[in-house]
Amino acid sequence: MSDFQFVEDIIKAGLPDAQVMVEDMTGTRDHLAITVVSDAFKGKLLFEQHQMLMTLLKEELKQRIHAVKLQTYTKEKFEQANK
Repeated sequence: MSDFQFVEDIIKAGLPDAQVMVEDMTGTRDHLAITVVSDAFKGKLLFEQHQMLMTLLKEELKQRIHAVKLQTYTKEKFEQANK
C-alpha cells in the first residue's frame, strides 16, 4: 500500500473509474502532485475537473494535505498525451 493510499481511496470513492497517481513534491508528505484519469471529466472545463477533486479532498486539505498540484485527463486525452 502506498503512503498516499488514503488519497487514492478518497478519489476512487467519488470517481470509481479513476486511475490515480500521487507524488510527494517536497519530501514533506503534504505537498502532493495528483494526476487523475477519469471519464467523469468528459465535457467538463478544467476548473470544473479540479473543483470535483478539491471537493472530494476538502477534509484532507484541512488536515493532512497542505498543497496540491492537480492534473486531470479523460482516458482518451491521457492516451493522447502519453503516446
